[in-house]
Amino acid sequence: MARGGRPKDRDVSERKCIVSGEVQPKHGLIRFAIGPDQQLVPDVREKLPGRGIWVTAERQMLEQALAKNIFARASKQTVNVPQGMLAELENQLVGRMVEMIALARKSGKAVAGFEKVKSWLAEGRAKVLLQASDGSARGKGKLWTPEGGRFFDVLTSKELGLAFGRESVIHGALAAGGLSTRVVEEATRLQGLRDKDGSVAAGKEKTTT
Repeated sequence: MARGGRPKDRDVSERKCIVSGEVQPKHGLIRFAIGPDQQLVPDVREKLPGRGIWVTAERQMLEQALAKNIFARASKQTVNVPQGMLAELENQLVGRMVEMIALARKSGKAVAGFEKVKSWLAEGRAKVLLQASDGSARGKGKLWTPEGGRFFDVLTSKELGLAFGRESVIHGALAAGGLSTRVVEEATRLQGLRDKDGSVAAGKEKTTT
């Protein structure tokens, strides 16, 4: 079983977390690389050269890896950790998620705004509900998680606005297919980092009030 009790897809590439030792699908982990200057670099796009070092996408795991010098032990060399590593990682994850939502919007697979999102939900077109973490609970509670779909409130209204080319967005939705799966994966990673207690709350159930 994969993390969170979900069955593993046999075709999904797996990696081992250097902190827990658990082998799991790599979309549940974050890749790091070590540059020529021995500086640790987060690699959310998984494109940097060299041997990757993988850590479960949870704040507690990441903090433990940094505090206990596990990156150095895993790579068997001295590793320089730049100041603000977790903040940089968070910025990269936000940027990646914003980029993918924007691409989905341009292909007609994403909409923003309460009425449009509500319409997509009612019609069964929406498979992922996105709501701003700083939006009003009362307003957000009027929408619901798509049947068989997912809900995330990991981005702020400003960050969600960037994805839709607006100053601020509270409600957004993604249709099935296209980049939706990738958005869900990145949202789960970002949620794991932004949860202060290290728990993964992304994709939690949401119902109409």
